Amino acid sequence: MSDMAASASITTPPHEVDECRGVLRVYSDGSIWRSSKPSFNVPVNDDGSILWKDIVFDPVHDLQLRLYKPASPSSPKLPVFYYIHGGGFCIGSRAWPNCQNYCFRLASNLQAVVISPDYRLAPENRLPAAIEDGFMAMKWLQAQALANNPDPWLTDVADFSKVFISGDSAGGTIAHNLAVQLGAGSLDLAPVLVRGYVLLAPFFGGTVLTRSEAEGPKDAFLNLELIDRFWRLSVPMEKRRITR
Repeated sequence: MSDMAASASITTPPHEVDECRGVLRVYSDGSIWRSSKPSFNVPVNDDGSILWKDIVFDPVHDLQLRLYKPASPSSPKLPVFYYIHGGGFCIGSRAWPNCQNYCFRLASNLQAVVISPDYRLAPENRLPAAIEDGFMAMKWLQAQALANNPDPWLTDVADFSKVFISGDSAGGTIAHNLAVQLGAGSLDLAPVLVRGYVLLAPFFGGTVLTRSEAEGPKDAFLNLELIDRFWRLSVPMEKRRITR
């Protein structure tokens, strides 16, 4: 490299190469900017009927989950319902107001303890990091069930024999992979017993376009271009599908 080219490479500022929903920007030098503001600017509907708090479940990666339970539960023991947020593996948080409002409704309508875990986001942490974090969130629940001094805020009301795992979009994909990993009966989590999985529009893709992908409007909230952008950012190069 000539001195002039070397100087140019040093002084040329990095430029944006990818952007998602205004909350994530990826630059040519590999740096990442992620907004602290959510994509969905809606008010949090906290009327006090649901109690909640945050817990660190993975101190190594500083990952937290948010616990919810009815302030006046209908039964002494309540089922446990995991909700894993979506966001194409690249954006989203348990703390986003749309996620929190949904968990309020789940805890109230289901009369359940709701657990909403975060997971490491791409492109800083490409798959399978998010799936591994989903499993760690389940192991945290098992540790609480086995602990000599567990958190009574959770254990006094949670029925560890009635656990369900749910997620939407990328969260649905994580839930699917947990179902495959844990298998029938979830024996590796005993005494926690997973009774079922609820996959809400899981983030799956194939080598052949579906009709909705091929014919869907380009101005849709979640169009093919954005889906493929999430895919490109979250999946390691060697594991990306070759054709679309």
